[in-house]
Amino acid sequence: MTPTEYAGPAGRFMPPPHEAALLLDFDGTLVDIAPTPDSVVVPPGLPDVLRRLRAKCGDALAVISGRGVDQIDHFLGDVPFAVAGEHGIAVRHRPDGPVVRADLPAVPSEWVQRAETLAAEHPGVRIERKVAGFVLHYRAAPEAADALLDAAQAWVGASGGAFHIQAAKMAWEIRPDGVDKGHAVAALMQSPPFAGRHPIFVGDDVTDEDGIRAAVSLGGAGFRIPVDFPDPAAFRAWLATLAAGGEDVWGV
Repeated sequence: MTPTEYAGPAGRFMPPPHEAALLLDFDGTLVDIAPTPDSVVVPPGLPDVLRRLRAKCGDALAVISGRGVDQIDHFLGDVPFAVAGEHGIAVRHRPDGPVVRADLPAVPSEWVQRAETLAAEHPGVRIERKVAGFVLHYRAAPEAADALLDAAQAWVGASGGAFHIQAAKMAWEIRPDGVDKGHAVAALMQSPPFAGRHPIFVGDDVTDEDGIRAAVSLGGAGFRIPVDFPDPAAFRAWLATLAAGGEDVWGV
């Protein structure tokens, strides 16, 4: 197998590890999508692969997720150097550092109350609360998608642009406007050990497009599942190859 075969999609830019910063989504990228957020499984061996990659990249490895920072800590512990949660609303730039939160409006409590009523009316709908918003999960009740969207659009429409709806996989997320995963990429790349490196963002969902655009604009690259890798298992295999090889397997 040649170095190019290890490197990922042919013709795509991939800097050597001493010049790279790996910025990785969690659900649907590092781990397989599960029926509920709490039921995801971190595959055996993944933490060790990520630790080795972090060492190769001089600690410049971060997870950027729609989950809260505490949830990423629960699943990955101290594996990533930095973590950005809630699509960039909360950022922890270094291990044991403070979680820096964007100054954003709180979601109106009446929206949450109405969402809980809708969930009761549609068995299988799950409400995921976040500090600055909430998510309407309908994976277990796909027939409720339109009703949930109609309600969310009414709430957001009355907010005067303060909130927007973020489409996700079998979910609608109501969140403050103005901060996204691209914001997280830009924030992380301003300080060591990320500063001065080429950001490589990898994700799987529409919410990751902002991160990909930010990485490219900063001189890096973005990969997406299933466009560049068929599924998370294939992406994990690629990461394992990078972690096991020398710098020659990174170039294209």
